[in-house]
Amino acid sequence: MNSRKILFATSAILITTYANATVVSRIDVSGNKRMDAESVRILSDVKVGDNVNTEDTNKIAKKLQESGYFSRVNVRMSGNVLKIDITEAPTVNMVTVEGNDDISTEDLKKELRLKARDSYDESVIGADVQRMLTLYQRKGFFGTTIEPQKIDLGDNRVNVVYEIDEGHPTYITDIDFRGNKVFRSSELRDQILSREHAWWRFMTQFDVFDEDRIMYDQQMLRQFYMRNGYVDVQITDADGVFTPDRQYYSVVFTIDEGEKYDFGKITIDNPFPDVSDEELYDVVDFDSGDVYNIDLVDSTISALRGAVAEHGYAFINVNPVPTKNDDDKTIDMEFKIEKTNRIYLNNINILGNVRTFDSVIEQLIPMRSGDPFSLQTIEEGRQNLMRTRYFKSVQMVPNRIADANMINLDIQVEEQPTGELSGGFGWSNINGFMVDAGITETNFMGRGQVVQLRGSIAQYQRQALFSFTEPYLFGRPLSAGFDVSYTMYDYTSLGGFGYDRDSLTVAGRMGWKLTDHWSQNVRLSASFDQNYDLNSTDGWRDATLFTLGTYLRYYNLDTNFEQNTHTGIVGNIGIAYTGFGGSETYMRYNADIIGMVKFWDDRWQLRSSLDFGMIQPIGGSYVSRVYRYFLGGETLRGFDIAGVGSRNRFFSTYALGGLWKINGSTQLNFPIFIPDEYQVKGFVFLDYGILGKPPKEEYTYAGLPNYIDSDLRTSAGVGIYWNTPMGPMNFSWGWPLKMNKYDREQRFLLSFETQF
Repeated sequence: MNSRKILFATSAILITTYANATVVSRIDVSGNKRMDAESVRILSDVKVGDNVNTEDTNKIAKKLQESGYFSRVNVRMSGNVLKIDITEAPTVNMVTVEGNDDISTEDLKKELRLKARDSYDESVIGADVQRMLTLYQRKGFFGTTIEPQKIDLGDNRVNVVYEIDEGHPTYITDIDFRGNKVFRSSELRDQILSREHAWWRFMTQFDVFDEDRIMYDQQMLRQFYMRNGYVDVQITDADGVFTPDRQYYSVVFTIDEGEKYDFGKITIDNPFPDVSDEELYDVVDFDSGDVYNIDLVDSTISALRGAVAEHGYAFINVNPVPTKNDDDKTIDMEFKIEKTNRIYLNNINILGNVRTFDSVIEQLIPMRSGDPFSLQTIEEGRQNLMRTRYFKSVQMVPNRIADANMINLDIQVEEQPTGELSGGFGWSNINGFMVDAGITETNFMGRGQVVQLRGSIAQYQRQALFSFTEPYLFGRPLSAGFDVSYTMYDYTSLGGFGYDRDSLTVAGRMGWKLTDHWSQNVRLSASFDQNYDLNSTDGWRDATLFTLGTYLRYYNLDTNFEQNTHTGIVGNIGIAYTGFGGSETYMRYNADIIGMVKFWDDRWQLRSSLDFGMIQPIGGSYVSRVYRYFLGGETLRGFDIAGVGSRNRFFSTYALGGLWKINGSTQLNFPIFIPDEYQVKGFVFLDYGILGKPPKEEYTYAGLPNYIDSDLRTSAGVGIYWNTPMGPMNFSWGWPLKMNKYDREQRFLLSFETQF
């Protein structure tokens, strides 16, 4: 009986619903202005002949509303006619953001889906607001609010303005660690990027809460423990908690340190009979009993690859196989060297470059079709491309060809602007206050050429420069270019120089690499000068110098960019002839070398330099004072600019200069109490130098002997180097240790330069 009642009730509902449904004979659309009626019918998804009831009309209205094209929708049946009455959403004329400072408008607009000429849709606007808020939260601005405003322009058009109130960043008030027993919290804080907020961190963002940075901090903590033998370390949690006023974050890292392990037995599985085991064991960076260090494992893998490659085996894998011994807390390390099949490069496909020529990219890849494929060489090419700064990103994607020992390489690049409009200001003892500006294009017309136009105005010097460089002349790694410069030196009142000089120089140059570390440059120049020397009675004097020179450079540095320290050698050797019918004829020889060693966690650096120069007059030619060598200022701290060496007896303010010089410096750079992220270093130094004698014509003046010497001078001092976000600042205080009575001191030396 009950089942009959249920069946009867169900049938009645279906009959009633069917009875209320109407067959659509026509669809009328009203209210549309921009969109044609047929498009509205298509969006409604209803056709003539369909059965439509009240519930269906609600669904049709909802579907049309969700399309985003309409601000109001009314759907109803009138007899057999489906009536659709709409009000079209306004057309967006322009979308702008206002009030942003810490995030650029360009970056914010990348998050916007609402564009000009779209229909005004509040759901899209709401999603845009959320994406921009997420971007601000990643930078630590959790208090940011964004209010979208609709500005009615009439004619059913609107502007949309996102009004942003950035507030202030959410700083980290304290960083704490739980579970750490081996290392103090203060030591662990030094291993991460995040910092506790302090007023003197105003030039960094490391004290602003950033979830991505906190995740990176966890990885840095793991690496630190792994470098110190704690292979089982776990960073179980990293909580960031708002303070009650939601103005600051408190961050807590929870650590399970585990046990400390040492290296145990070391073995190498060597499949090459002509490579001695002794040679391979010699390159292992650790010994049994040393504290386990994951960095030493990685460096040993690289060293083993290099040692085997020297015997002609370029295609190998080195797989470390650790075996942990919990009883004696050691880790046995086996390095398995495996042969791999030789693979050759088939094709290079360059993708994503719109502006940069394919040939420019190919020149920077040290592989060609048919060459043996090498991941190390491919990575070298990727780094070459990134160093150009033509690209925001470079991806090397190798694709193996099936059933062949060939591989295709896809180079996917994302270009970025390469033009640079820069300006700067600074101050130094030798130039005084300085302002400069310039335009540089490092990828001119997409050909990889460098064009530069720069000008500077300083208290004692003014210069204008135009420069052009072609880095790959004739499609070869041969650099060529030319420079045109005009420089005015107002040195009559600067230190011991005592001369003015206006110089127009036109120069052509060509350079090439000899080896990975050696390069050579040839330069031909013509200088048209006007010189005014206060130490002579000639007044303004014209001089023309034609010079041909060649220069060798050696560069081999291992750099820690985070600490701004280096290990290695940089050296230059040059020889140049000035003559060819010019007003002065002489040979000039120059050589300098700088050696650097970083130590103690790469935070300390010992730097030593030596500089030599000599001018050799030819055929008894006289060398004017403005072209000689001078010492003092930055070249010999503690002494004034051109403050040492031979001097005129009557005009002792002005140095006579020398035909040769030897000067050098030994300097120890070390961290001070200021955190490393500010890149502030202290230093102590010992400078020394000898300035040779001037031409013999100047040994006397008015029949009386001048002060002529080539004696050794020395000085010592201290200083502070600060690599500010605006540019480097260098403060030093020097005290002469060995000097002559007519030398001039300059205890304090400052140089500061910035660009924007």
